[in-house]
Parts: sequence; C-alpha cells; structure tokens
Amino acid sequence: MSTVKTNALRVLTSMFLLLIFFSCIEKASEKNNSSRDPEEIIFIGFSNVGGQMGNYNNIKITKDSIHFENGSTVSKKHREWHKLITSEIWKNLISSFKINDLPSIESSSSIQAIDGIDETFQIKTTKNSYVFVNAYQDVHYRQFEEFKTKLENIVPKKP
Repeated sequence: MSTVKTNALRVLTSMFLLLIFFSCIEKASEKNNSSRDPEEIIFIGFSNVGGQMGNYNNIKITKDSIHFENGSTVSKKHREWHKLITSEIWKNLISSFKINDLPSIESSSSIQAIDGIDETFQIKTTKNSYVFVNAYQDVHYRQFEEFKTKLENIVPKKP
C-alpha cells in the first residue's frame, strides 16, 4: 500500500474516532445537565365536566396567572375570569403536590357517560406531563384535596 493511501486512511480513521468521541461527550453532558435541573411544575389544569345539565368548570394555572371558565351547555351560559398571581401564590399552590408521587397515581373510570361529573387534573412539569381522571381512590389523592382547598380561596364562586 502506498504512503499516500496509508496516511489518508489514518487521517480518516482519526477523524471518525474524534467524531464519535465528541458525540459521546455531548450526550453525557446532556444527561448530567438534566439530572442537575430539578423537575418543577409549570402548569396545572383542573376541570369538572359532566352532569345532566352539561356543566363545566375549567381552571388553567401557570406561574403568573389563573384562567377560570365555567358554564352549562344546556343553558348556553359561559363565564370567564382571569387573574394575575404572585410567585408566592404560585408556590403555595404547587406546594400541595409531591412530584415524586405523580407517576404512581392512578385514575379511575369516567362516570360522565352515566350523568356523572369527571374531575380531571393535568399537571405539566419541566420533564413530564400527567393527566388524572377521577383519582379519588388513590392513596395520594390527599394532595389534590389540599390543592382544591387552596384554590377555593383564590377563585371566585361566581366569576
């Protein structure tokens, strides 16, 4: 084999190995960064939907605001309410939830088909998204009750 071909082969092999090396370093640093970033709640959605009159309450909460809407499909009434919230209110609301418990919470069947009202929670974190429907029977439901109690003190009865 000629010297030119051997040198070219060495250069290509070296470049290939360097590319593999740098790509592994980037993946390792991404894993390290993600493990250092704590998982935080960034959104909470809470709704009650159903019943004979088609009633609904939808609440969407982010770090800086609350959006509440309620109404009835039979009477065709719809009301909305918005409020900016402080970081203290946000921290108080999210303190109800234990992020480590969220993956183990189990939903129950929907009861909306038999004129029941479904209670749905949607919780988004920086790493995951969770949806719980009628989780009343779950051992971790206490944190949802605590959240609803705190929320009642913020959201008006009739927007």
